[in-house]
Amino acid sequence: MDVIKTAKITPENSLNVLSQLEASRLAGTRDIENYETFRRCALAVLNTGEDSDDTQAILDAYRDFAIKVIEQERGIKLEIKNAPAAAFVDGEMLNGIKEHVFSVLRDLVYINNELAENRDIQFDNGAGITNGVFHILRNAGLFRSDDIAKINLVVCWGGHSIEEPEYQYTKNVGYQMGLRGLDIATGCGPGAMKGPMKGAAIAHAKQRFDGRYIGISEPGIIAAESPNPIVNKLIILPDIEKRLEAFVRSCHGIVVFPGGVGTAEEILYILGLLMDPVNHDMPFPLVFTGPKSSEEYFKQINDFIGVTLGKKAQSLYKIIIDDPVEVARSMRAGMDTVQSYRRSTQDAYYFNWRLKVDFDFQQPFKPTHDNMRALNLSSTQKDHEMAVNLRKAFSGIVDGNVKADGIKAVKEKGPYEICGDPAIIAPLEKLLRAFVEQKRMKIPTQDYVPCYRIVS
Repeated sequence: MDVIKTAKITPENSLNVLSQLEASRLAGTRDIENYETFRRCALAVLNTGEDSDDTQAILDAYRDFAIKVIEQERGIKLEIKNAPAAAFVDGEMLNGIKEHVFSVLRDLVYINNELAENRDIQFDNGAGITNGVFHILRNAGLFRSDDIAKINLVVCWGGHSIEEPEYQYTKNVGYQMGLRGLDIATGCGPGAMKGPMKGAAIAHAKQRFDGRYIGISEPGIIAAESPNPIVNKLIILPDIEKRLEAFVRSCHGIVVFPGGVGTAEEILYILGLLMDPVNHDMPFPLVFTGPKSSEEYFKQINDFIGVTLGKKAQSLYKIIIDDPVEVARSMRAGMDTVQSYRRSTQDAYYFNWRLKVDFDFQQPFKPTHDNMRALNLSSTQKDHEMAVNLRKAFSGIVDGNVKADGIKAVKEKGPYEICGDPAIIAPLEKLLRAFVEQKRMKIPTQDYVPCYRIVS
C-alpha cells in the first residue's frame, strides 16, 4: 500500500481547541480505548474512495497507521504517520478529508467528555437519549441558523454493494431531488449512499443552491463504509441506535434504494416507529424506489413486510419503480405536508421532537452469539415489537459481515444462530437467501460466506 510517512494538519471549520486532558486522552496516554476508536475512524476517513467493506483487511493493510494529537497554545495539530497516499495530492491532504478527520475528533471528544459529564444527558431513559442525540447534532453544526427554517432534508438509505444500473438510478433520483431544492443525508458510504449526493450536487450547482450533503455514521461501521467524497458535513454518533434516531429526528422524509441487510434493518426501524399508535397521524414521506431491474427486489421486501408486520406496515410507504421524477415530486409534496404539520403542532422544523421512539428502539443491541439466539421472533407479539426484534436480527448480520468485532467473533465461535417461529423464520431465511444470490451482503470481491445460520 502507498502511504505518506508523516504529515501534520491543523483544523479548518470543524474544531477549535481541546483541553490538555482531552488531548492526552486521545493521544492514548490516559484512555487507550478512546484513542483506538479515534485511530480507526480517522483511518476510515483517510481511506475515502476505496471500494472495500472488509474492516479487518483495512486495519491490517495499515497496521502501522498512527495519529497523534499535539496540543499547542494557539490550538491543536494532528501528526499522522503511514496514512493512505490517496488522501493526499502533491503531499498535501485533501481539504475535504482533513475536515472529516477533525469532525471525527470533534464528535468523539464531545461524546466521551462533555456529553458524558453533562448532568442533563442521561442515556438510561428515552428522553435522555433523544436529548443526547440533539446535543451531538447541534455540537456538530447541523442546525445552522439559515437551515433551521427549512423543510427539505431527505435521508437516502440503500446498499453499499449495488449493481451499476442501481447506482446510476440513485444519481438520477438525487439529481431530480436536487433540482427541487432538497438536501441529502445518507450513511455517508459508497453505493446508494454516494449516488444521491452526487446527483444532487450537480443539480444544486445548476440551480445555484448551497447544498447540504450530510453523512451520519458510527464508530463500528465507518471503517466498512468510509465517507464518500461528496459529504460536506460528517457526524459520528456513539452507536447504531443513536445513528438511526439522528436520521429520523433531523430529516423530513426518507427514500430507500435497493440494499442488503443494513437497508432492511433501516426499513424495519422506521416502520416500527410509524406503526406505533402514538405516531399514527404524523406525516412522514417514505418511498421505496429503484430501476426496473430492481422491481423483484422490492417485491421481495414488500412480501416480507406483509408476512411479518402486516398490511398496516405496507400502507406506510410508496413503491415507485423506474421514475426518478415521480420520486422527487412525491418527496417535494411530502415536504409541504410535513411543514404544515410541524407548524400546526409547533414542533421544530429542524428536529422532530414529537416523534415517539420507543425505548426498545433506543437501547444498544450487542449482537453476541447468546443475544442473537435469544431474540424474540415469536409471531404472537405486537407488530411494532416484532419490528424491533427483526431489526436486531438484521443488525447482528451487519455486525458479522462488516464490523471488526463481529467478524472476529464469528471467526472464533462460528456463525450467529437465529431461531424463532416458522412463520417468521421461513420468510426471513428466504429474504436472506435472495440477498446472497443477488450479491447484496458485501462488496463482491469473493464468494460470500454467511455469518449467520437459521435454526428451525
